Amino acid sequence: MAKDRRRRRSRAVVPAVLLVVVLGGGYVAGDVYDVVPGVLTLQPERLPNPPYPQIQVPAAAPLEVVGDPADAAQPETDALAALRQTLQGDAAVGSVGVLVADVLTGEELDAAAADSGHVPASTTKLLTAAAAVAAAGADHRFTTSVVAGAEGEIVLVGGGDLTLAAGAGDPDAIVGHAGLADLAEDTAEALTAAGTTRVSVGLDLAYYAGPDMAPRWDDIDLAAGDAMHMAPLAIEIGRVDGTRARVTDPAGEAAAAFVEALVAAGITVEGEVTESSASADGTELAAVHSAPLSDLIAYALQHSENILSEGLGRLVAHEAGEEPSFAGAGVAVGMVLGELGIDVAGLELADTSGLSSTNRISPRTLVETLTTVAERPELGSVARGLPVAGLEGTLSTRLGDPPAAGLVVAKTGTLRTVASLSGYVTTADGRLLAFAVLVGDVPAGGLAGARSAIDAWVSDLASCGC
Repeated sequence: MAKDRRRRRSRAVVPAVLLVVVLGGGYVAGDVYDVVPGVLTLQPERLPNPPYPQIQVPAAAPLEVVGDPADAAQPETDALAALRQTLQGDAAVGSVGVLVADVLTGEELDAAAADSGHVPASTTKLLTAAAAVAAAGADHRFTTSVVAGAEGEIVLVGGGDLTLAAGAGDPDAIVGHAGLADLAEDTAEALTAAGTTRVSVGLDLAYYAGPDMAPRWDDIDLAAGDAMHMAPLAIEIGRVDGTRARVTDPAGEAAAAFVEALVAAGITVEGEVTESSASADGTELAAVHSAPLSDLIAYALQHSENILSEGLGRLVAHEAGEEPSFAGAGVAVGMVLGELGIDVAGLELADTSGLSSTNRISPRTLVETLTTVAERPELGSVARGLPVAGLEGTLSTRLGDPPAAGLVVAKTGTLRTVASLSGYVTTADGRLLAFAVLVGDVPAGGLAGARSAIDAWVSDLASCGC
């Protein structure tokens, strides 16, 4: 690829949304280390995470940006090459794909196998999140509805919300935002008003198509809770209290909870729930809506939540006019990113979470996604959702020391022989960089070492006054 093409994303200024959303310059780091006032700190002992934590995503408050980011020194390419060669020479590291770019100018600063497809693991979620917001908008909400069917039948329609509560919804929650009990109560009210107190219940699952498991998903993934038999509605992402596994029939469990609540609301339900199809012109009796897409993306990125990410991929498929299957979602994500001007050459997505080892993503696709997010305010929720090093989600126990803590936001990725990381880092000179590092062929038992090597490289980027 010609050098001028690699700089084709050059821009004169970083949009204000980037300065607010991505790290907020040095303020976040100062807050973390108690240099400036704020709520973040590394000093108190971290309490254990509660089960099914709910991420609160505050509105981005304006920050005063001191100085011109363009005045910050750009790292020298030779210095970055030396850092990357140290990473490549680490005994815990197998194959390596790397790209580092200047966010302000879009200029490529260092690269190795940047245009080759690598197994990305959960850095896939970064592409899925960007495509979902681009396709549907950050305010999109999934709808679960009940539609009048044939005589005496109502149809529960799964619309892609995998975060439903079995009981009442919690408007302040992400997981459990919409409640099946609320849906049942509203349905009962509509039925009673129409003079109906006895119905049969159908279940419409047409929002998803194709197999319910992706290529290379297996029983080990199911037992670990990393995979689930996918369906277009589920209670709390299919999690089972006290275990790591997910439910085996998420749609059936959700339908059972709905029926139980419907009966409690005074409606007699005849027979078993059967699969059905809601009529396009059927009367909607009731509906509940998920948390906004921006919050769902934050949850998926913070917790590296596979099942939720697969649901986001199906949303992209619907918005792009592709089949809402694993394959169709993968095609749709690439299509939407390509329409944004991102280089998607060689992109192969068998799923949209990164659990499948058949996925292939180049460092260039990841970094161009990051720079596109930086330059387009409407995609700002993607940057806001990335974990902050040493503080949040899958980075809460990584990169927790200076200079990286608070100045790196990135998506992690891990499979059995793969470790990856992709995000933003602010250097010691104040320059904002986008990076992707994809390490494969990790020796057996070497994942911890590979992650440590990646973290050391990112820390070196953060400390760079070079």
